[in-house]
Amino acid sequence: MKGLLTLDQLKEKHAKGEIETVLVAFPDQYGRFMGKRYTASFFLDAVARDGMHACDYILTVDMEMDVIPGYKLSSWEKGYGDFHCKPDMSTLRQLTWLDRTALVICDLVNEKTHALVGPSPRAMVQHQIDRLRAAGYAGLGASELEYFMFDETYESAAAKNYENLKTFGNYIEDYHIFQGTKAERLNAAIRKHMDDSAVPVESSKGEWGPGQQELNFRYCDVLGMCDRHTIYKQGIKEIAWAQNLAVTFMAKWKTEYAGSSMHLHFSLWDKDIKKNVFAGDKKFGPVMCSDEFRWFLGGWMQHIRAIMPFYAPYPTSYKRYLSQSWAPVYIAWSHDNRTAGFRVVGSGNSLRIEARFPGADANPYLAFAASIAAGLDGLKNKIEPPQIFEGDVYSARELPRVPSNLMEAVSHLEKSEMLKEAFGADVVEHYVHFFKVEQEKFDQQVTTWERGRYFERA
Repeated sequence: MKGLLTLDQLKEKHAKGEIETVLVAFPDQYGRFMGKRYTASFFLDAVARDGMHACDYILTVDMEMDVIPGYKLSSWEKGYGDFHCKPDMSTLRQLTWLDRTALVICDLVNEKTHALVGPSPRAMVQHQIDRLRAAGYAGLGASELEYFMFDETYESAAAKNYENLKTFGNYIEDYHIFQGTKAERLNAAIRKHMDDSAVPVESSKGEWGPGQQELNFRYCDVLGMCDRHTIYKQGIKEIAWAQNLAVTFMAKWKTEYAGSSMHLHFSLWDKDIKKNVFAGDKKFGPVMCSDEFRWFLGGWMQHIRAIMPFYAPYPTSYKRYLSQSWAPVYIAWSHDNRTAGFRVVGSGNSLRIEARFPGADANPYLAFAASIAAGLDGLKNKIEPPQIFEGDVYSARELPRVPSNLMEAVSHLEKSEMLKEAFGADVVEHYVHFFKVEQEKFDQQVTTWERGRYFERA
């Protein structure tokens, strides 16, 4: 694939002066890349073979890098030691938007046991892929990411306290080609650089809000999709920054605008990836499918409340779930129906389930891992989904609802025996603590809305 590098190709490019720096990185709990920049010569001499080390507090600090107590993985009592970062050389690629720079993604390994670090997001999705393989299956997926684009820099946005920001566009631009032309300054660069850096793109388009855009990736294996998704989010911010622009992947950045989603597409295949196991000759509503399709969908739907924190990880994330907002509110499946949280599309080998619950702020490794875990439980226990819902799901008040806030969702996660079995009880405990801390930090803040409402009139 264009952009991927072998070690020999990296050596050759380094010798020609085409690559001088190698980013050695891994995803944290928020889905951000953390790591170090190495000279290409030292990477080739040592890091490619031996890996690197990083402080294990990275999987316990919050977004502000505050040290958070209460984690078993790492603490002051344990001395905040290192974990071993082992490069996955299949991810080595040149990043064309950075000057003479390559990237490799690492797996986090326990120094003593040499096992993958359980709460590491990349390890979590790898574990679910292994469970799929043990059951005789493979998974293919894709993510559709929406984002808002601003005629601001990150620095100017911060100076304005993120108020009165100028979006790149002043009207709803869903599918608009002309407004898309205006945004090509950024989007064309994104598409080209991603394609040249082994993150194949299908398309980009204007979305529902002013300045809102969407980019779609090519389908691939689940781990590869998570890696591509994370590279893309890192890359678009860097490309925008270089153009004195800014983007946000907040699931809901402004009250009056629709939120930004990460629609998650998944299909189940045989282990050799030759046949879509979801396809079949049994009619289920308007869908011709297999038993495996029904059971995977049934498990996914049954456990959706418990896995919601992995789709909507912040208190603000839940402000996206409003009636007629294009985000799902009630739990139902339907065929090619954007009011349903589970939208079934395609047929034959293209038959897949689109989960519309995840926001653009979701960590893709956690979102895909949770989705697979729920579907596997459906396969194991032959969980039947409800019958298809036809019509406007927003009007179906009798249907079960998505959690209204993060703590409601976390309560379902905390009680989920399925997820404790799938991820390990220690991993579930780790993320329950992570989400509770995020809520606690939010609850301690006094917001602009509160001052505007209560300052004079309370």
